[in-house]
Amino acid sequence: MSVAGQVTEQTFEMVHADTAALSLRERISLTARQNRFATVGLAILVLVLTLAFALPLFYTTDPLVPQAGSVLEPPGAGHPLGTDSVGRDVLARLIDAAQLDFLIAFAVTTLAFGIGSVVGAIAGFVGRLVDDLVMRVVDVMLSFPAFILALAVTVMLGNEIRYVIAALAFAYMPFFVRLTRGEVLKIRDSDYADAARVVGNPAWRVAFRHVFPNSVAPAVVLGPIVLGWSILDAAALGFLGIGIRPPTSEWGVMVAEGAQNVASGEWWTWLFPGLVILVVVLAFNWIGDGLRNLVRSA
Repeated sequence: MSVAGQVTEQTFEMVHADTAALSLRERISLTARQNRFATVGLAILVLVLTLAFALPLFYTTDPLVPQAGSVLEPPGAGHPLGTDSVGRDVLARLIDAAQLDFLIAFAVTTLAFGIGSVVGAIAGFVGRLVDDLVMRVVDVMLSFPAFILALAVTVMLGNEIRYVIAALAFAYMPFFVRLTRGEVLKIRDSDYADAARVVGNPAWRVAFRHVFPNSVAPAVVLGPIVLGWSILDAAALGFLGIGIRPPTSEWGVMVAEGAQNVASGEWWTWLFPGLVILVVVLAFNWIGDGLRNLVRSA
């Protein structure tokens, strides 16, 4: 190896050792400084969540009640973001839709993370026939795009909120299974796991004390990204008329309803829900990038 290569490798090892010696708070602070987008994403998410759940206490306009005298009004004093084609307040509907979309996203991610991580951990630790069977099923599921799989399940089950959540969780579960299974395979044969077996710990203790807790980091990093994907896919299903149906407030439904007014120039009916989807999905992706950097520095 060249002298330059040796210097580069030694420098990397020194930086990694210094980073690993930092406390959790120091690593979070370092990650926030190094990854500005993650900090911005977290700030955006906190702001949107605060508005979604606190603003209805002050802005009490009913999102579902049409006002015949206020059809397609542009943004103004009475309606800050305008009204839609039947006179419903766009801001009130955005707030109402935010609560539903966040509910769907967090429910989907919790189910996919919980079930997928457990199944992947068991498959990776037990191995043999169980691992082969689980991974063949996962391979079949991953051969379809997640949105197409969720769309097919939603068509079969129906367009109720619980069915949309179940369909999206089913579509994203294989990603958590594969990630956790791969991490368990690596940790299962590590030195500290072997040492735990040598001193007489039973297999279940090695699994729950040493292997499983250390194998969830990649799945945790994937969590915020799946949150963004869930919001995007739920909106896409609503836009296509397969997911949440009108008059329920949902961002994708609002974009679909507003798309009918593109030619006539009522831009506020589709622009604002589209922008919210864009900003929230970007925020979740940036937070996922920051989490990945934080885990790598551990």
